[in-house]
Amino acid sequence: MAPSQRHRAIRLVLLALLVPAASLCLSAQSGVIFGTVSDAESNEGVPFATVVLQGTTTGTSTDENGDFRIENLEPSLYNLSFSSVGYQTEAKYEIRAYNNRETRVDVALKPDVKVLESVEVKASPFNKTAESPVSLRTIGTEEIQRNPGGSRDISRVIQSLPGVSSTASFRNDILIRGGAPNENRFFLDGVEVPNINHFATQGSSGGPVGLINVDFIREVDFYAGAWPASRANALSSVFDFKMREGRTDRWGVTFTVGSSDIGATLEGPVGEKGNLLVSARRSYLQFLFQALELPFLPTYNGFQLRYKHNFDRDRSLTIVGLGAIDQFALNMDANETEDQQYLLSVLPVNEQWNYTLGAVYKRLYDGGYYNLVLSRNMLNNTATKYADNQTDDPSALLLDYRSQEMENRFRFENIYRFNGYKLDAGVRGAYVRYNNRTFNRVFGQTGPIEVNFSSELDFGIYGAYAQLSKSVWENRISLSAGFRVDGASYSAEMSRAWEQFSPRLSASWSFAPDWSLNANVGRYYQLPAYTVLGYRDSVGTLVNRQNGIDYIRSDQAVAGIEYNTAFNTRFTVEAFYKRYEQYPFLLRDSFALANLGADFGVIGNEPVAPIGEGRAYGVEFLAQQKIYKGFYGILAYTYVISEFKDASGTFVPSSWDNRHIISLTAGKRFPKNWELGVNYRFAGGLPFTPYDLETSSLIASYTVNNGGILDYDRLNSERLGPSQGFDFRLDKKWFFKKWNLNLYLDVENALNQQAEQVPFLVPVRDDNGNPVIDPEDPGRYVLRALDNPAGTVLPTLGIIVII
Repeated sequence: MAPSQRHRAIRLVLLALLVPAASLCLSAQSGVIFGTVSDAESNEGVPFATVVLQGTTTGTSTDENGDFRIENLEPSLYNLSFSSVGYQTEAKYEIRAYNNRETRVDVALKPDVKVLESVEVKASPFNKTAESPVSLRTIGTEEIQRNPGGSRDISRVIQSLPGVSSTASFRNDILIRGGAPNENRFFLDGVEVPNINHFATQGSSGGPVGLINVDFIREVDFYAGAWPASRANALSSVFDFKMREGRTDRWGVTFTVGSSDIGATLEGPVGEKGNLLVSARRSYLQFLFQALELPFLPTYNGFQLRYKHNFDRDRSLTIVGLGAIDQFALNMDANETEDQQYLLSVLPVNEQWNYTLGAVYKRLYDGGYYNLVLSRNMLNNTATKYADNQTDDPSALLLDYRSQEMENRFRFENIYRFNGYKLDAGVRGAYVRYNNRTFNRVFGQTGPIEVNFSSELDFGIYGAYAQLSKSVWENRISLSAGFRVDGASYSAEMSRAWEQFSPRLSASWSFAPDWSLNANVGRYYQLPAYTVLGYRDSVGTLVNRQNGIDYIRSDQAVAGIEYNTAFNTRFTVEAFYKRYEQYPFLLRDSFALANLGADFGVIGNEPVAPIGEGRAYGVEFLAQQKIYKGFYGILAYTYVISEFKDASGTFVPSSWDNRHIISLTAGKRFPKNWELGVNYRFAGGLPFTPYDLETSSLIASYTVNNGGILDYDRLNSERLGPSQGFDFRLDKKWFFKKWNLNLYLDVENALNQQAEQVPFLVPVRDDNGNPVIDPEDPGRYVLRALDNPAGTVLPTLGIIVII
């Protein structure tokens, strides 16, 4: 039996043993949902509010403190409705009740201006705020966990939403509305996290595997635009991850076996006022890849924690931690096929670790609350490569990269409500340290290049913001205006915070029942990557500071129409436009840095100038059905054009110019806790730059690069074919007295669709495996294109055990 077959057999045996044993333990069900209903302005509990499970007669009322508790529930998903006279009705969707642990749900009700008429405003299942009436999608933990082909990874799950694309590979690069993957920002309970993927691309935000444990997530606010002024340093999107509370009744554990790793999450009470969530995960990909004779062996370890201490009803402290240890080794035994040989010749050995640790102190007061956020994050990244992998020969060294990024952050934000207004204002600061030691030998279009420098850099970052929001005309119109200013002591240009003044304005008009027009305009700034800021020449000059590098600027506008039905369904159409200026422009290769970031390694570690210009514009359609009578689904279509200027000043397609993106995700819950979901996605082919065959074929070039050299005079002049894929997932859950079991079959790319990718350029070899020299020019190899398709059927038999 082959190793991969033995691996599948072991999983099937485990399932065969678990399911019969589980059937002996079925017991009566007694799920509990509890929480607090509070006033959004005063933060006081709302007494005698009504809490109802939608579609049932089951419900309760809050006590004098606003607390509620619903017991004796069958383990399942429920939609909850919260209402009280004088308040707008709110709803929480897809709340799971368990048999062996209690589920907490807290909600803040907004005062209703129609108090005298006792008019009840219908609860919407879709989140929309005055600050962000467009481009905001809220994703619940159930949506993440059940997504077919998503592998419980938020970076893959959001590809079902409009405006979101990715490269046709196994990476998690997030491309939002034609923007680059380095334009996204991530927050965990208000703590900024630089990257949410293992094997992170330094200077960007992508990677092949998600770092965040979905078992921690309560919901995610995903902004594809129009994010509030409180969120800085982003050009394409912001992710606000909201973590759930740990158990307060007893200690418990969740075990998971997924598509690429195994993990455990421990949670429980800490004293009378605290609760803790802590988890660890480790990949088993290295064993699978070795059995499949792949030439690379990735190993990753992930760690996460969340501690919450409630001093009283008004004061709390939350501590958040996230970390990873990743190793990428070469499998020298997999050296038989041409594909294996090529990958072994170009892939470096890479080791990386990173962590984020932060604390959030929250203080409620009459009319509002404030948050004080302190955090530290660090990245350590190393990579080495030797010609022909001759690690014992110093003269064969091609790449030796050592780099660290460290940030100590501070943020204070105050949210105050008065007379129907909401004022959000705050300040932020950070101290940055960056070091880099780089030795790199490459061969470019102009000849051999040797980069050899060391760099150390430290500077401060500072900023402030304010945003005022108000609903008028009986809540039919909501308006929000805000601004922020940001600066950095890196250079004189960046230190003038007022020059990074970024205003924004949002408006929403409910012109008919269930219909609304929504819009946002704003200016956004982002600091270039530290790899760009810290680049030095051989004599130690900060080259890019000398070149006048500055904040990247983007002016954006979004407008759309929205229709909500009585059956938890929403239809939206949104048009968007983004204009980029001051983008780092690579001086060696003459194109904007925005075209890079969706590959392993480091980007931005070279000379640039702040002269890049670009634009992205298009239209999106969304039809979304929140779970209703067991059905749910999302249909999204995006038409997007993404362009940046080349060296001649002409707009050409960027590397993220998909044009057409279609996704369909749908599912159905069946009796006895069965659930089936399907996912289809289509993306237009991405542009690519062809090879410079003349330079690539030079023996002096290929000996160093082990691959082709791109012809940037023809930047993105060719286009790959479209890609598509179909995934499905089948779940079965069992609920027992003291533990729960979830088994699932998840098949990614079930139809085995092959996505075209840029081919490799390799030398033709003779019968002895030696490169063939061009008989007409002995200084060149004879080269040929080696197909590089992406896509294989990836079945997973997953196990989730909750104790």
